[in-house]
Amino acid sequence: MKAAVLRELNKPLEIEEVSISKPGPREVLVRPVAAGVCHSDLHFVDGSYPWALPTILGHESAGIVEEVGSSVTYVKKGDHVITCLSAFCGHCAKCITGHLSLCQSPEVARGPDEEPRMTKGKETIHQFLNLSSFAELMLIHEHALVKIKEEMPMDRAALIGCSTTTGVGAVFHTAKVEPGSKVAVIGCGGVGLAAINGAAIAGAGMIIAVDMMDSKLKIASSLGATHCVNASKGDPVGEVIELTKGGCDYTFEAIGLKATTEQSWQMLCPGGTSTVIGMIPVGTMVELHGVDFLSEKKIQGSNMGSNRFRVDMPRFVDFYLEGRLHLDQMISQHIKLDEINNALNALKTGEEARHIIMFDK
Repeated sequence: MKAAVLRELNKPLEIEEVSISKPGPREVLVRPVAAGVCHSDLHFVDGSYPWALPTILGHESAGIVEEVGSSVTYVKKGDHVITCLSAFCGHCAKCITGHLSLCQSPEVARGPDEEPRMTKGKETIHQFLNLSSFAELMLIHEHALVKIKEEMPMDRAALIGCSTTTGVGAVFHTAKVEPGSKVAVIGCGGVGLAAINGAAIAGAGMIIAVDMMDSKLKIASSLGATHCVNASKGDPVGEVIELTKGGCDYTFEAIGLKATTEQSWQMLCPGGTSTVIGMIPVGTMVELHGVDFLSEKKIQGSNMGSNRFRVDMPRFVDFYLEGRLHLDQMISQHIKLDEINNALNALKTGEEARHIIMFDK
C-alpha cells in the first residue's frame, strides 16, 4: 500500500510503499476513503510530542471495512466506519467507570513479540495513535472504530473522527455547558469551530469566537458564534469581559499555547470553568493567579472530548444529517495523499480549517 511516512522530525513526509499484516483475531482491516489533516499531526512532525519513528501519521478518518479477524462480530466487510484514536479495552478501571477515552490498555496494540502491523522490508513502521490513517489501508483493533450510516458523506464523517468529537465532546461531556450560559472559544481551527457548533447545539446564550484571522471568525459566525473577537487587534480578555459584563461561565482553549490557556482562565466569571482542549507542548508550564481560586474558578483538561465514541459518533452523524452539525464549512480543500506536505504547511499559517485527503482521487 501507499503511505505517507514520517522518518525525521521537521522534515516532509515521504510517500512510500509499505506492507501491512493480516488481521489478527480482534483486528479489522479498513480502506480509508477520507482522512483529515489535523494540527495534532503537526505537533508530532515538529517534535512537540515524541513518537517512535518511522511512523505513518493520521488519526481522523472514515472508510470501509475490507476484512475482519476471526473473533470480530461487530463489523463485517463492506461496513462504513469512522475510526477513533481512543481505542478502548472495555474492562480496565477507566473503561468500566465510563472513561473510555482515558483507557491506556496495551492490548489494543500488538505486543513487542508479535509481528508489527506495518513494515517496509524488515523495518518496523510504527503505528500512530492506534490508527495511522495517512495510508491506503489501516489495520486496527476492533475497538478503534464505529459503524455509521452509509448515507453519511465520508469526507464529513472523517471530521467526526477527531475534531468534531474533540470539540463538541468537550462542550457536552467535559464542561457540560448549560443552556443560556456565556461561552468563549479561543482558536477557530477545526476543534475550536466544533466547540462553537457544540455550544450552539447545547443552547448557550452567548458564544464568543476568539481568533486572529477574520476568515476563521467568519466561519465561526456561520456555526453559531454570536460575537467575534479578533485577538490581533486589541486585548481579547478585556473585550470578552466587556461583552459578557463580567466574564464567561465556560471558556475553551483550542490552540495549545501557554498564553491562550492563561487568557481562557482570565476570561472566566466567578465560578466559571476553563477547559483546555489544545495540545500544549510537553514541558510547557501554565501560570494562574492563585487568588482567583477564591472565586471558585476551575480549569480542566479534555482528552478527545471525554468521548464514548461508539455512542457519540453515530449521534453526531445524525446531527449532521438533521442539519444541526455544520461540517461542510469546515473543509478547506480535498487533496490527494501525495499533497499531504502542502496541507501540513497550510496548518502552520493558521489560515485554513481542514484539508481532507480523498483516497479515490
